[in-house]
Amino acid sequence: MNKKTIEIRKQFLHFFHKKKHKIIPGSSLIPQNDSSLLFTNAGMNQFKDIFLGNNKSYQYSKIATAQYCLRTGGKHNDLENVGYSSRHHTFFEMLGNFSFGDYFKKKAILYSWELLTSKKWFALPKDNFLITVYKTDEETYDIWANVIGIPLNRIILIGNKTEYPDTSDNFWQMGDTGPCGPCTEIFYNIKNNLSSKKNKNSENIIENYIEIWNIVFMQFNRINDHSLLRLPNPSVDTGMGLERISSIINDVSSNYDIDIFQILIKDIAKITNTTNLKNKSLYIIADHIRACYFMIAENILPSNENRGYVLRRIIRRAVRHGYLLGVKTIFLYKLVTSVNKSMNINNIHLLSKKENIENILKVEEIKFNSTLERGLQLLDSKIKTVIDNTLDGEIVFYLYDTFGFPIDLTEEVCREHNIRIDYLGFKKNMDVQKNRSREKKIFNTNYSIMNHTENTSIFVGYNTYKVKSFIENIFINGKSETYISSGEKGIILLKNTPFYPESGGQVGDIGIIHNKTGTFKVEDTKKNGKIILHIGILLSGMLEVKTTVFSEINTQFRSSIKKNHSAIHLLSAALKKKLGNHVYQNGSLVTPDYIRFDFFHNIPIPLTIIQEIEQFVNQLIRRNILIKTEIINFKDAKKRNITFLSNKKYDKYVRTVSINHYSNELCGGTHTDRTGDIGFFKIKSERSISSNIHRVEAITGRKALDSIHIQEKNIYEICTLLKTNPNFLKTTFEKITLKQKNLEKNISELKEKNMIIIINELTKKITKINHVILLIDTLNNQNTKTLRNIMDRLKSKFKYAIIILANIINNKVTLIVGITKNLTQSIQANQIMHIILKKINGKGGGKVDIAEGGSIYIQKLPEALSNIKIWINSIL
Repeated sequence: MNKKTIEIRKQFLHFFHKKKHKIIPGSSLIPQNDSSLLFTNAGMNQFKDIFLGNNKSYQYSKIATAQYCLRTGGKHNDLENVGYSSRHHTFFEMLGNFSFGDYFKKKAILYSWELLTSKKWFALPKDNFLITVYKTDEETYDIWANVIGIPLNRIILIGNKTEYPDTSDNFWQMGDTGPCGPCTEIFYNIKNNLSSKKNKNSENIIENYIEIWNIVFMQFNRINDHSLLRLPNPSVDTGMGLERISSIINDVSSNYDIDIFQILIKDIAKITNTTNLKNKSLYIIADHIRACYFMIAENILPSNENRGYVLRRIIRRAVRHGYLLGVKTIFLYKLVTSVNKSMNINNIHLLSKKENIENILKVEEIKFNSTLERGLQLLDSKIKTVIDNTLDGEIVFYLYDTFGFPIDLTEEVCREHNIRIDYLGFKKNMDVQKNRSREKKIFNTNYSIMNHTENTSIFVGYNTYKVKSFIENIFINGKSETYISSGEKGIILLKNTPFYPESGGQVGDIGIIHNKTGTFKVEDTKKNGKIILHIGILLSGMLEVKTTVFSEINTQFRSSIKKNHSAIHLLSAALKKKLGNHVYQNGSLVTPDYIRFDFFHNIPIPLTIIQEIEQFVNQLIRRNILIKTEIINFKDAKKRNITFLSNKKYDKYVRTVSINHYSNELCGGTHTDRTGDIGFFKIKSERSISSNIHRVEAITGRKALDSIHIQEKNIYEICTLLKTNPNFLKTTFEKITLKQKNLEKNISELKEKNMIIIINELTKKITKINHVILLIDTLNNQNTKTLRNIMDRLKSKFKYAIIILANIINNKVTLIVGITKNLTQSIQANQIMHIILKKINGKGGGKVDIAEGGSIYIQKLPEALSNIKIWINSIL
């Protein structure tokens, strides 16, 4: 039988459609509302809440899907098997049918058997199947043996590895607790080599069989103590790999022999000039480019963390295998068209991302290619010197830290040489680096405040700008003091304060702390643990510990910060809308004067898009949207569509800032009541500050308007100078530019004519020594570039020549000596230059065929040139 993979997918879905299943699209590769998974790794992921009983209102009880899956880590990690196994992939499609309290074991098994063996459907030979069943699942065993009629020697019972059922290969669980149940696996004999010696209790699966379908019966809820409670509505969860069943139906020995892979493999072989289509590297590249394509299509970009790091690992592994095939230039991006072709992609949304996917792959390949060769050379040299067949962990870390080699890439190279990796040594070096980074991040005030753990501060300043408070501590020059006097700098700790400490990119408040005895100017506010530090100088009088004061922030300063902080939330929303959901924050700064927002993006941003971002933010400002804040449990926040920093540690309760459906973020900063309070938003600059990191700086309110007025003033002054008006400024500049180009062209032509005249005059002054032309002459007021051009032309004009040109300009002499290369064995330009410069007290140097120098002692030049002529004559 010869069927295209796309036809097999359609046939599967059509079969279950006829069985009254609702056919729904597969979900995103990025699991929704599930932080336990980096990627969707099974068809059941999108139905997790239904299996858990959290979604009781789902409208369909029978469903079938074709789900894109990615298995690159954790429990399901196929990355290391790719290329070494003919059946494993990072990216693949999972065909699945699901029952939520509808049919159960009998129908699930009957459906699978009909689809696999019926002549109307897949028509696979019945004698080629082997079945595994959970050891105590007598119902399933009976269905296979007595209803389907599988011979008993081809039904294998799989028991527990320990006393608990969750340790069996045929007892599936979603997690440590929750829905679980026995499963039955369908295996197919790819070599048609049945064994009659296997009995009912054997747990050794026959070598020639491969698993093609797993049917899980969700009938229990597992509790922490391993006890099982029967579910009131048992369900069915199945999974069958499309690529694997396609290889079975088409009777080929490897998944890579099916049509969707062969299209890719042949294109890769053509690009890499590889003749052996069974080459392992071709398989790996074919698998990895599919994974890269669909990850980038989901707005995942290469980075050093989370999903982006997985993508980077896959790209770099593919690039390395291209290197093994002899490809030293970027090539992965050329395969994007091949993926579209092999997967028969006609989705307009996906096709529109082709250029973006290519660009991202180009950037990442270029970046890695620059270090790949050096890294591999180092690794190869170290492999030759390994002791005890183990590569030192320090070397593995150095490759990771310096060359960006993911550890699995180093591991793969070592595996090809039958060498192990010192993982403990690698981890030790990683821990040292992490500790070093952590130490750098610790806020150090050089004060003894860290020892005063009994001190805590309560921030009360979201809506209150002046409060009555109590001085708990005063620090001067790192020491705790009982009072602070006029003119002294120090830190004051208050019990409650309206001063917002520097946090989350927002700068700390300024203001005053005062009572009848003294006034302290707060110049900055910072946070250290649970302590808020009011840093500044006492302007007058004296303040004492354990006394009551009024703490009062600078309201104008705070007002500007609030406008800018709310604006940065709108900016973040606008960037995601205009550039894509891959945009995520990489740092921010909120000051009263401007905002700075760093974010992840891989390609340049044109001015038109910058202007669209500006327009979108100002549109939201004009709508005067209410800005809402709420305190919620962090666990609840993670379940909602709320943006938060994955690398930041949050308290149990967090504060959310919501601007309608446009922006919903965890944020402790200060904000305006409505977007309209911001007034006006203007982007001042946008640039790339490092690889894939862009920075936007922007201003709001009056400062934004002032910025436009300054630009208008500059344009007005330029127009005045050019005697034009702003409407014709571009046209005027175009005319000036064209005129300048014409003038430069005329000057260039005049210089060329002048040079020809000079060369003709010089040619008249040549002398000959034997067969060698000698030209020594002095010019005036020629620039260095002209002098070099004259020399080049003279050297190319004569076959054997020694040319010495002096040029006097501004009472200085510059010298250039040129010798045709066929004479450099006998006489050298730098040697001649050295002799001349010695006579005129000059400096310079050069090579055997060209040398340059100069001096301020021009009066000695004639004698020096006369003497060098005599010296050259003696040499020749």
